[in-house]
Amino acid sequence: MGASMAGHLLEAGHVLRIHTRTRAKATDLLERGATWADSPRDAADSADVAISIVGFPDDVEAVHLGDTGTLAADRPPPILVDMTTSEPDLAVRLHEAAAARGTSFLDAPVSGGDIGARRGTLSIMVGGDDPAVAAVQPIFDVLGGTVVHQGGPGAGQRTKIVNQILVAASMMGAAEAVLFATRAGLDPRRVLDSVASGAAGSWTLSNLVPRMLEGDFEPGFFIDHFVKDLGIAVREARGLGLDLPGLALAERFYQEARREGLGAKGTQALLLLMEARQQS
Repeated sequence: MGASMAGHLLEAGHVLRIHTRTRAKATDLLERGATWADSPRDAADSADVAISIVGFPDDVEAVHLGDTGTLAADRPPPILVDMTTSEPDLAVRLHEAAAARGTSFLDAPVSGGDIGARRGTLSIMVGGDDPAVAAVQPIFDVLGGTVVHQGGPGAGQRTKIVNQILVAASMMGAAEAVLFATRAGLDPRRVLDSVASGAAGSWTLSNLVPRMLEGDFEPGFFIDHFVKDLGIAVREARGLGLDLPGLALAERFYQEARREGLGAKGTQALLLLMEARQQS
């Protein structure tokens, strides 16, 4: 996703200095005009804005708070933006750490997967202070079709938790529906034609169920990362005194999928787990 997003910024005329843990993954961007930095600190030094999108909260912490992180730069940018799905408490801590260096921090996780990243139609959920959000809005507009400022530090991450609770429920329902349609002797593609435009319609039905039916389980979003997201959601819900059984069930299923070796597959590979369970 990050490569597609950076590509849109290049196309919009922005000057990019980039860092990835695996330099080979940046080859296309470098050939298109981006310049290489050896660390997040070097990428951020004297920049107008530094943007990160990585895998896990520990990665976010290292990118911004580590010895070679953005806040270790001699001249950190006036605004830091993290677009990873991460922990709300970490977003608040990064906001405080940035403020201590005279810098603003925005948590701005995204939804829309690889398709939204390629098309520049991501939904961006933003937490942070008004002036920083207004300053970065032109960048967000390049990357997303829907950009909503949800509130102060951590509000973007909490909104993304809402999104992932909804996605978890839709993925469980989609996989079960495909199993039922197939076992009942229906043509799942014809069934999809009927239900996707009705009350059951969703992004999952329109974008991921066709992949299921084509046997395409490659990742637009890794199961490994979704397990991380669901864990964050479960912990945050418990912290609020909430018992969310649907969320807990989805977390258990996706944890099982990871144990069965599906962690590097896309979230739609839940279907493979459910098919296997029918045969056991």
